[in-house]
Amino acid sequence: MGKNLVIVESPAKSKTIEKYLGSDFKVLSSKGHIRDLATTGKFGLGVDIENGFKPNYISIKGKSKDISTLKKEAKAADKVYLATDPDREGEAISWHLKDELGLKDEDYDRIVFNEITKGAVTDSFNHARKIDDLMVRSQETRRILDRIIGFRLSKLMQSKTGGKSAGRVQSVALKLICDREEEINKFVTEEYWTIDAIFDNFEASLFKYKDEKIEIKNEEEANNIKNSLSKTYTIESKEEKSKKKQSKAPYITSTLQQDAIVKLNFSSKKTMSIAQKLYEGINIGTETVGLITYMRTDSIRLSNDFINETFKLIENEYGKEYVGSVKKAKKTENVQDAHEAIRPSSILRTPEKIKNYLSTDEYKLYNLIYYRALASLMKEANQKVTTLVLDNNNYKFKATGTVTTFDGYLKAYKDFEKSEDKELPLINEKTIETDNVNLKQHFTEPPARYTEAKLIKEMEDLGIGRPSTYAATMSTIVDRDYVKLKEKKFYPTEIGIETNKKLQEFFSDLINVKYTAKMEDDLDNIASGKVIWNELLDKFFRRFEPMVENAFDNMEKKEAEKTGEKCPECGHDLVIRKGRYGEFVACSNYPTCKYIKKEEKEKAPVIEVCECIKCGSKIVERKTKKGKIFYGCSNFPKCKEAYWDKPIGEKCPECNSMLVEKDGKIKCSSCDYEKEM
Repeated sequence: MGKNLVIVESPAKSKTIEKYLGSDFKVLSSKGHIRDLATTGKFGLGVDIENGFKPNYISIKGKSKDISTLKKEAKAADKVYLATDPDREGEAISWHLKDELGLKDEDYDRIVFNEITKGAVTDSFNHARKIDDLMVRSQETRRILDRIIGFRLSKLMQSKTGGKSAGRVQSVALKLICDREEEINKFVTEEYWTIDAIFDNFEASLFKYKDEKIEIKNEEEANNIKNSLSKTYTIESKEEKSKKKQSKAPYITSTLQQDAIVKLNFSSKKTMSIAQKLYEGINIGTETVGLITYMRTDSIRLSNDFINETFKLIENEYGKEYVGSVKKAKKTENVQDAHEAIRPSSILRTPEKIKNYLSTDEYKLYNLIYYRALASLMKEANQKVTTLVLDNNNYKFKATGTVTTFDGYLKAYKDFEKSEDKELPLINEKTIETDNVNLKQHFTEPPARYTEAKLIKEMEDLGIGRPSTYAATMSTIVDRDYVKLKEKKFYPTEIGIETNKKLQEFFSDLINVKYTAKMEDDLDNIASGKVIWNELLDKFFRRFEPMVENAFDNMEKKEAEKTGEKCPECGHDLVIRKGRYGEFVACSNYPTCKYIKKEEKEKAPVIEVCECIKCGSKIVERKTKKGKIFYGCSNFPKCKEAYWDKPIGEKCPECNSMLVEKDGKIKCSSCDYEKEM
């Protein structure tokens, strides 16, 4: 009898899960996707457009050995369990495995788990099912859409502009950044003033004249108001209200990325990489266990077991009065409630208990996730808000004070959310006096440029893309040189602005927020069976391809930058062109003239170290092809004397070989002789 075979995506998971399942199971990894669309057929899309958008899949380069191993093990197994990640991407990987391994329905089961703990993994076998074909179709449609848009628009941008690529989501993200830059450039700064009355232990700000909101546009107006004020301020009203301060919901992918950027100074890419490790499993001494649930999610749902376990901990650690309630999800669009929020796999596994088993960055992120989940189930904080309105010759001044009367969730979350009390003094008099009035000049500021955190939030609010793709989108627009990150803010580059301008000129109906968000709805509808996948693709392509052809015909090609030199072969101008390996200088009369200027490489200065003890020539510093420094004779190849460590030009007293500097000592390059430097 063969063993049961479990196939997961990541090699890091396989050993952990195999320990949980015991000797009857063998756990192997597919190492992510095993197949992708080919680059053959019309436009190199790997899709048969004329035959219902049938995809042509091929094995990913370098995966042949992995596939052969999986086929061999699957053939020998009693049963195959496809345990790829619990999302559409994971469902698609399972489908590719089933198809490539030739598994029939009776040969396999699909299992999913939201956390890599023994309980969750073993329980997943009780809920085994078959592959969800609609989820697969949704992912497949997304992949085909991205391939069509990416290939067609990228080729267009490369031929007409200096742009390297374009994409369904990345181009809309670029548009948001360019639109914001345009707003900033058009912004006209306006002056305004504020007036504060300064009392012994509080301040009050002018906000109204009679019952009208007041705007002070210049210093003259501010001084006129100041001169109209007396020393005496009448207490017009004093109002006290109770206010509840709610804790935030547990993390989803986008909110985790945003908080990690702001609070930990992690990029979204770094955040997802560390979260992946925490999810896949960490050795904590007694066991290797996944410390958090699956980190690609847009649901704030928590399991009943986790809720009950956390309520008990809150009651024991903080008191019964701190036990809160479960956060309810708002009815928002594009939420896939397939799995839970990002939370610790056990609330009993506190960051302090496992700190020694984590790297500094792993601890920081786990700490953030742990206390966010804990606080989400704690009681809200109560605050007393006091508002004082003062009148001075019909000018109304307001002061506000806030005092926390019950700290609630802040007792556990104080390191992540500051709440400072600002108490107003007890005033029994009907009037109070001051002649200390502060005038302050201000200027309106343009809208702020997007930070990575703000751009992710904006994309999430607008329904663009999926949270799991945000990190890749951020990396792409930077890597393509469409934007630069300066002081953690996105600035569009010249080529980014040009690319966005051309896309909006020819594809504004498709490359926009509204259409991209609607496409996400359509992909959700494929997964729920409301939309037929290839009908959606056909409708899109019939609209998209004529736009592309029009752009190829009518988009003005960006003129190549001239170098000021003439071609030595035909006399035309030499220009800077972009190729696969970067910029190069060539003739503008291409393809008639195919002259390319050879790049003259500057010779690196020769660094002489000492004399060669074999031939008397100089030993010089050299580099291998991979850039590693070594020291060799300048008389090479006649003399092949060479060393990895820096030679000093002296012979070893024991064997006459070269002495070298190593580990702070003088050592022989051949024998064990050494001495202090």
